[in-house]
Amino acid sequence: MSRPPADEAPPDLSFVLPSHNEITLLGSTVTNLVTGLEERGASYEILIVENGSRDGTLRLGRMLAAQLGHVRVLHLPVGDYGAALAAGFRAARGRFVVNFDVDYYDLAFLDDALAILGDESVGAVLASKRAVGATDRRPLHRRLLTAGFTTTLHLLLDLEVSDAHGMKVLRREELRGVVDECKLRGSLFDVELVTRATRGGLVVRELPATVVERRPPRSGVARRSVESLLGALRLRLILGAKEPPEADGGRVRQRLARFAGRG
Repeated sequence: MSRPPADEAPPDLSFVLPSHNEITLLGSTVTNLVTGLEERGASYEILIVENGSRDGTLRLGRMLAAQLGHVRVLHLPVGDYGAALAAGFRAARGRFVVNFDVDYYDLAFLDDALAILGDESVGAVLASKRAVGATDRRPLHRRLLTAGFTTTLHLLLDLEVSDAHGMKVLRREELRGVVDECKLRGSLFDVELVTRATRGGLVVRELPATVVERRPPRSGVARRSVESLLGALRLRLILGAKEPPEADGGRVRQRLARFAGRG
């Protein structure tokens, strides 16, 4: 892993970019992020978490890190989205940790999320494809899969947000302990992360997302549906049913604020 200088002050923002076989998009994504962040005068670092790539993604990431002072590269030998997220979250040094994907990022969402996080009581902001006001331009079958999976999560886990996948901005001090508790990796890692966070009393708000597919999905609908269902069932076994608020001794921070265009 490339490391920052020992005397370098931590940045305000840490961007975690899981990267698996992303050689066609990684360069443009990092360049666009750097350009937008420099225009904003932001203090930032970008963590490219390459995992199990076979197409030169690791080499390209290291080239970008050599050319751009705010970019670091982490390498994992096996392709695993959740493991990459967990590694990036642990390595992040910023006050706020931003989860973008190489093919799914939006600096306008970041601006709005940081404005919301000006309220110290809010611990995280999620971009939701299911929130009122969201624009989802993916093919119909992808939208139906998201709707079915989210409904399943609500039934099995009593999920308190409308969409646990996708872009997120989180306070690092709130994030670290939750990451260490998570058992799952793969595509269900961030669902477990959000579920544990909200059950633990973290205040989460949602913003409607704008989603445009920049490349074809990596797996077919049938395979992804089966994997998602099995993962959700396993997560239910790990977490159990949600306890009612009074069962935890009246925890002060037991609340969830929704921000989905409803004020």
